[in-house]
Amino acid sequence: MAETEIEWTDATWNPVAGCSIQSSGCKNCYAMRMAKRLEAMGVDKYNGLTKTVNGKAVWTGKIREDRQALEAPLNWKKPRKIFVNSMSDLFHADVQESFIKAVWQVMSQTPQHNYQILTKRPDRMLEILSGSDYAVLPNVWLGTSVESIDVIERIGYLRKVPAAIRFISFEPLIGAVGPTNLSDIHWAIVGGESGPNARPIKEAWIDEIHDQCTIYDTAFFFKQWGTWGSDNKKRSKKANGRVYRGQTWDQMPAHAM
Repeated sequence: MAETEIEWTDATWNPVAGCSIQSSGCKNCYAMRMAKRLEAMGVDKYNGLTKTVNGKAVWTGKIREDRQALEAPLNWKKPRKIFVNSMSDLFHADVQESFIKAVWQVMSQTPQHNYQILTKRPDRMLEILSGSDYAVLPNVWLGTSVESIDVIERIGYLRKVPAAIRFISFEPLIGAVGPTNLSDIHWAIVGGESGPNARPIKEAWIDEIHDQCTIYDTAFFFKQWGTWGSDNKKRSKKANGRVYRGQTWDQMPAHAM
């Protein structure tokens, strides 16, 4: 387990490492930079997971299942919100279903924790979790990333996934998503991109999502402005802060344990 500064969770758990570019939201993925850094530090788990392209770390597409890390939550007694696979995607095509079943088993044995699983591949998540081998666990939250209207179809897949809590991460929000149907979506996280090559976020895009959350009674969490502030000026994400419409928004799903 690694404690984390991600505002909407407490810790990360990475039984899988490595990924591949799926859509435009992946362009400046922090996990690619982190994987390169960990490899340079001599962490074997991350060897060969990235390559350098035009001076930037990019996924090679290699996936590594870490069975040693798999059972780690069994030793964590203090209840936490745990982000599963911050350095990968549990539903990547190259993650074996047998390994996904093993992850499910660990989560079922540790009901004191809330597990947050975020994927850019909700079609595979739906296909797998619709099977009879997967119980709907009350402590497992299932989500998908939607960075713009270009990938809005992901929400339709997520809505069909059997889950106690469904959530959407609109981060990095790099384009409008329009008047999105948030029925049966319990939580929405919104955030701008950070880093030296960050793309701007527009307040009007956030407004659309916030208004839909109000309509559908979806909890709204504003994570950050990122590198571009509400005034469309570039500065550190810390300087830009988290204030939207005059306040911070830390709403959590009503069904959360």
